[in-house]
Amino acid sequence: MLAAVAQALQLDEDERTYLFDLARAARPARRAPSRRRDVEVPPRVQWLLDSMTMSSAFVRNGRQDVVASNSLARALHAPVFESETTDKRGRPNVARYIFLDPGAQQFFVDWEAAAVTAALLRAEAGREPHDRALRELIGELSTLSPDFRSQWAAHDVRIRHDGIKRLWHPEVGDLELTYQSLDLPLSHRAMHDLTLYTAEPGSTSEDRLKLLASLAATQPHVAEPADQPHRAAPSTLTPRSGTSENRPPTS
Repeated sequence: MLAAVAQALQLDEDERTYLFDLARAARPARRAPSRRRDVEVPPRVQWLLDSMTMSSAFVRNGRQDVVASNSLARALHAPVFESETTDKRGRPNVARYIFLDPGAQQFFVDWEAAAVTAALLRAEAGREPHDRALRELIGELSTLSPDFRSQWAAHDVRIRHDGIKRLWHPEVGDLELTYQSLDLPLSHRAMHDLTLYTAEPGSTSEDRLKLLASLAATQPHVAEPADQPHRAAPSTLTPRSGTSENRPPTS
């Protein structure tokens, strides 16, 4: 019956998956929201990330927490990793950064496209409606960010994502990168994906990405998020105002 409904509504693949997830979550055997334990990232996954020297690579869970990364990812996404929107363990959350850090509109040149993260969170809410931490994150973003409330109210759903990302990096300037997210099965339940950023061969962006890789290789080792000191609570932040800042000129 659900398949017929999906066909009648002309749902795309992501919307169809979301519909089936909602139906599964609506089964009578409900349980109270719980704080799901995070899945540990196996050493082999970190070795894989570290072996990618010319691609920014990181792993995130369905709540958009970055749970593992390589050195180029930390260098490329330095504004995200250094943001006060990181959690008490110093772990970045992509959605929290995009909607609560005013600098996000400068780092993500096409901020509106980056805000598709709200659609990713809605898909996760369909998969894991009983995840208390996810509910708390959605509540926090809804309270502090009018932009998130607007995106959430649209009920858009997205699961798979790839394309072109334009960034402005404080050290190397403008970058136009190709990104691809791939499913990474770390457990039978929790959703994780591996996201890669790379540049077109021979492009200016490739030269700048190589410079970032070189800088990252010469810097002291940076602790993984779980080992970093606590940061300020996200609730003390001022959400983005919705007006674009002028980016400094690229040299």
